[in-house]
Amino acid sequence: MDPAPLLSRSRVFQNLPLFLWALLNCALGLSAQGPGEWTPWVSWTRCSSSCGRGVSVRSRRCLRLPGEQPCWGDSHEYRLCQLPDCPPGAVPFRDLQCALYNDRPVLGTQRTYQWVPFYGAPSQCDLNCLAEGHTFYHSFGRVLDGTACSPGAHGVCVAGRCLSAGCDGLLGSGALEDRCGRCGGANDSCLFVQRVFRDAGAFAGYWNVTLIPEGARHIRVAHRSRNHLALMGGDGRYVLNGDWAVSPPGTYEAAGTHVVYTRDPGPEETLRAAGPTSADLLLQPAQTPPLTPDPCPPCPDTRGRAHRLLHYCASDFAFQARVLGRHRQAQETRYEVRIQLVYKNRTPLRAHEYVWAPGRCPCPLLAPHRDYLLAVQRLVSPDGTQDRLLLPHAGYARPWSPAEDSRIRLTALRCPV
Repeated sequence: MDPAPLLSRSRVFQNLPLFLWALLNCALGLSAQGPGEWTPWVSWTRCSSSCGRGVSVRSRRCLRLPGEQPCWGDSHEYRLCQLPDCPPGAVPFRDLQCALYNDRPVLGTQRTYQWVPFYGAPSQCDLNCLAEGHTFYHSFGRVLDGTACSPGAHGVCVAGRCLSAGCDGLLGSGALEDRCGRCGGANDSCLFVQRVFRDAGAFAGYWNVTLIPEGARHIRVAHRSRNHLALMGGDGRYVLNGDWAVSPPGTYEAAGTHVVYTRDPGPEETLRAAGPTSADLLLQPAQTPPLTPDPCPPCPDTRGRAHRLLHYCASDFAFQARVLGRHRQAQETRYEVRIQLVYKNRTPLRAHEYVWAPGRCPCPLLAPHRDYLLAVQRLVSPDGTQDRLLLPHAGYARPWSPAEDSRIRLTALRCPV
């Protein structure tokens, strides 16, 4: 017999255990398998809203073989879509969802109610609705995706969670702009500049301290002396504290950004701006006449249900607004406001309005960058040249809160027809 075939068979039998182990290993799924693979993202859906803010979503599927691990990452992504502002007086999205249950039996009885949003419940993304004329609310499940978590808030509800958009536009991503303005950056694409100037009192009038260049971001200026900060635009015109006049604290438009000017009762002033600036700005200290304290007496107490009812029922407009700026002129104070929610209006309102208050010491005094509930009157001059929104002295102006929102909705039901 030829010995070669015997040698070949011997080698086969020697390798047989290894071959059988490999087959058994595959059959039992014991080999290490990686994750599956995602399909490409499908196109973004249409925005969930027809105006204002809404949500768009895209999805993908995980393809995996038996034994493979789930795909890494999310199957859905949500992004914020910003459309043109809704017209003044438009019914908010959450109000529409509550109104769907008007005149429908709920709570296991045949009684029906009229429903309005209730913001005092723990979960912002549940459809919590208050029965008008009653003191209870009911939860009708989750709100629809794209509903604002609360009036004036930046977050929107998605799948029952309140999410805010990152700088990449994706909801819940947590992506932030660095100090250079790059989304997700590491603060390494711009130059940090810091200047310190000490006023020895040897100068009089205006003098140049530093140039804030075009494109600057995160501007902060702190000043403590007997002088005042002056800011000049690239066109040579003063933004604030120019021409020997002291400007009131507030928000000013300059070089394509908002400059927030604050002044404490002491000698400290600050300038803040997020930027980026669209032109150069020149910073100057100025030796100006000393400020005299405001001789404003304390305002009368305007709390209570009777006061709210009186002014709400007598008003032409009632709305929630954010105060953007305050300017005193002659014997009046003018507030620039952004309308956020309208409760009552005799005529249409614009997104930005001016509210006038009589006197240089209006009561109550509204603070910039805060939200208020206001009841105002329309004042038209006899010759028709002036058409103003007037906040009466000691009128209705309350800081906005979910509880105050519920109170004013109940007040609306008690006004005589």
